[in-house]
Amino acid sequence: MNYCPNCGSVTTLQPVDGIDRFVCKENDCNFIYWNNPVPVVAALVKLSGKYIIARNALWPNGIFSVITGYLEQKETPEEAVIREVSEELGLNSTVSRHIGNYSLFENNQVILCYEVEATGSINMNHELVEIKRLSPKELLLWDFSPLSITEKVIEDWKNNTKAHL
Repeated sequence: MNYCPNCGSVTTLQPVDGIDRFVCKENDCNFIYWNNPVPVVAALVKLSGKYIIARNALWPNGIFSVITGYLEQKETPEEAVIREVSEELGLNSTVSRHIGNYSLFENNQVILCYEVEATGSINMNHELVEIKRLSPKELLLWDFSPLSITEKVIEDWKNNTKAHL
């Protein structure tokens, strides 16, 4: 960030609260770029007893994950995850339970993951190019690498779902 978004003055890196941050050089402005993480929601979608994983249009063949999207203004994480399932898969859904929260440091994101129960017929939008419908046992055997966060989501889901497997 070379310029302040408030006043247009040059910014410089300065330590603030022990971290180097971009700070506006203009004394009257006081702008600090905090670079806080962006909230993302994720849904492990259950439809008719099977779990849906999807391949994003920008990903290589063979890479699948849960449904994800950004939390929008004036939206709870639960509302966002239901909206994302509707937008990306064309399904109605309800949140079954919270699976966990995950930090994706390389993208400066915090991911809030939920299991959702869905109904309807799948109608993928332009963001997705392929889906898989997996039984719980197939889901546990799926190789999600190189997506270590998805691996952790499924591990946490498994640890809280033992009675259902």
